[in-house]
Amino acid sequence: MAEIVNLRAARKAKERSQARAKGDENAAKFGRTKAEKDLEKARAEKAKRDLDGHARE
Repeated sequence: MAEIVNLRAARKAKERSQARAKGDENAAKFGRTKAEKDLEKARAEKAKRDLDGHARE
């Protein structure tokens, strides 16, 4: 005898899993950790300070 399946719940579960997979794919493709973002920001600020320090008045 076949198991009874709620089609609406099965459809929603499938959509959730597909959305999760798409999100994981995008995170791997475009995402950066907070530490990486902070490090890049700190380096940019230091470069700006160094450049401003060489400016003539």
